[in-house]
Amino acid sequence: MSMRRSAYWLFAFISSAIIVPLFVLLYRRTHWNPYWIWILAFSTASFVVYGLDKGLAIAQGPRAPEILLHALALLGGFPGAWLGMLLFRHKVNLGKHPGIWLVLVLSTLGHAALAYVWFLRGR
Repeated sequence: MSMRRSAYWLFAFISSAIIVPLFVLLYRRTHWNPYWIWILAFSTASFVVYGLDKGLAIAQGPRAPEILLHALALLGGFPGAWLGMLLFRHKVNLGKHPGIWLVLVLSTLGHAALAYVWFLRGR
């Protein structure tokens, strides 16, 4: 298995190891809306992956695939991705990483629209 492919599986495993237990724990122990728990779980994973990827970029180690960063943001991890970008100063150069910015803006707008339809429109 190539280094690139094994890095993809490693980061996918790390993300899953954060998302699934956190979601289950919060779902069972709180009365929060499952959508907000979903957003929190994916955001936590996104934040951790951005931090790991920044550290590995400095150490010149295996990197998190951008498709995984995109998938985490689109599935609800956009707040953690934004926070990771700002705190770790990672993927902030719009000229070098236009795809990340586009996916983050679109996922933020998409989830804002979902939240509006699900929670505010019915009032």
